[in-house]
Amino acid sequence: MKWIGRRQSENVEDRRGMSSGGKTIVGGGIIGIIILLVNAFGGENAQMITPILEQFNQQQTTQTETRPLTEAEKVEGEFVKTLMADNEDVWKKIFEENNLTFEAPKLILFSGQVQTACGGASSASGPFYCPGDRTIYMDMTFFDELRTKFGAEGGDFAVAYVMAHEFGHHIQTLLGTSGKVRQLQENKSETEGNKLSVALELQADFYAGLWTHYNENQNAMLEEGDIEEALSAANAVGDDAIQKKMQGQVVPDSFTHGTSQQRMDWFNRGFETGDIKQGDTFSELN
Repeated sequence: MKWIGRRQSENVEDRRGMSSGGKTIVGGGIIGIIILLVNAFGGENAQMITPILEQFNQQQTTQTETRPLTEAEKVEGEFVKTLMADNEDVWKKIFEENNLTFEAPKLILFSGQVQTACGGASSASGPFYCPGDRTIYMDMTFFDELRTKFGAEGGDFAVAYVMAHEFGHHIQTLLGTSGKVRQLQENKSETEGNKLSVALELQADFYAGLWTHYNENQNAMLEEGDIEEALSAANAVGDDAIQKKMQGQVVPDSFTHGTSQQRMDWFNRGFETGDIKQGDTFSELN
């Protein structure tokens, strides 16, 4: 990506290297992997991790640490601020084109654990958006997991895709989509509720593709191989790919994010059409 020298967002708070104030799960590695597999790109479902973490409250121990950021982390932070600014600019333009009022979210970079309006979360949850405080939370170590554990290609545009996906959940909050989905899920069976969750996540993938379309056509940030990096990340975190890796079998009724193919298809639809009106993932529920 051609990102150096571009505007950086003022809506990013970097808490990496700061004390989390306290608590980490003893022996949490295996639990962390399970949560990561279940909640990758958590979006509106990030709150699911809170009850799991609470079950392990008795196994917690105090841990505090403060350290300076490495040079690599500083560069990483600059990159994230640039991506955030570009999402802000693109979505402000899209909202203006549709006579809508845009409000930018915040983004918090953290290490280990973080407290949010949606409850406590750890790096094992993966990047997620909390509608309660309209904030995206990211522990950058997730992207190493994405590459080493899920087999994604990695690269800077994999990070860009994930952020654009989470930014898409903020767009759903602004448009009222996520609130309507939560209301509908209250009166549905678990299977039907999962289908609504899948539609919500696929729409966020569509929005990530839409953001990418604007980048290619107006901001000239993309370089050769960027789209392939995004599709590789989408492929790696499909429900079917995760379930096959985790349990050796696929259970479609339990999907909450969509298959690898669906996630890639909806990203591509946003990228190819550049039309927000083409992102109705809910009409294709079956």
